[in-house]
Amino acid sequence: MDDTAKGVAQGIARIEERIAAACLRSGRKREEVLLMGVSKFHPIEKVEEAWKAGLRLFGENRVQEGIEKFSGFYGKGVDTKIHLIGSLQTNKARTAAFFFDCIQSVDRISLIEKLGEICVERDSPLDVLLEYHTGEESKMGFSGLDNLLKGAEKSLSYKGLNLRGLMTMAPFTDDEKIIRASFTRLREARDTLEKQFHKKLPCLSMGMSGDFELAIEEGSTLVRIGTAIFGERPK
Repeated sequence: MDDTAKGVAQGIARIEERIAAACLRSGRKREEVLLMGVSKFHPIEKVEEAWKAGLRLFGENRVQEGIEKFSGFYGKGVDTKIHLIGSLQTNKARTAAFFFDCIQSVDRISLIEKLGEICVERDSPLDVLLEYHTGEESKMGFSGLDNLLKGAEKSLSYKGLNLRGLMTMAPFTDDEKIIRASFTRLREARDTLEKQFHKKLPCLSMGMSGDFELAIEEGSTLVRIGTAIFGERPK
């Protein structure tokens, strides 16, 4: 095993240990939390090493980069899932809808409408998450619970979309209270949506390399880890 492969495998092993510890602290089962490797800007060689180390879920920020990287990937279409986690322009919605297994960054009504129209052509509904603005420093996602409710209602009106939950990014701060508050806000929003629409929304995508343990303690079911697995992004 070369140094790159060893580094990726060791990174995954360390994250797995920390996930297990966070689950234990919060009285949760390890299998309740999915580990995503955020492979944006990293070469396919590192993705392959992560796959060999057991990782089966990857996140990409850009539509074209994701397609170029994973179209020929030997794990794609077997048991590997590729999610789009970056902002999606409406003019790239069709391309994204027919390549990615899930779009986590659905952040506006117009995008929901576009995806809803497109996805009637898919063999199966497209999994989507609504991105919710939960921190003052971040401007991404639906802002305010009323707007989120409208987004959920619109998503549920399309047969080609399968609303599975919510996603957020906590503010970039060292203040643990602020970070926890962001994650708590997402969990509570999900609970409100489930009661409003009488539908289970099992996915809470929250937590990255610097805060995923707090996210797990606050209910995350999917953590998005980049640097702690793949190292610093190439410049």
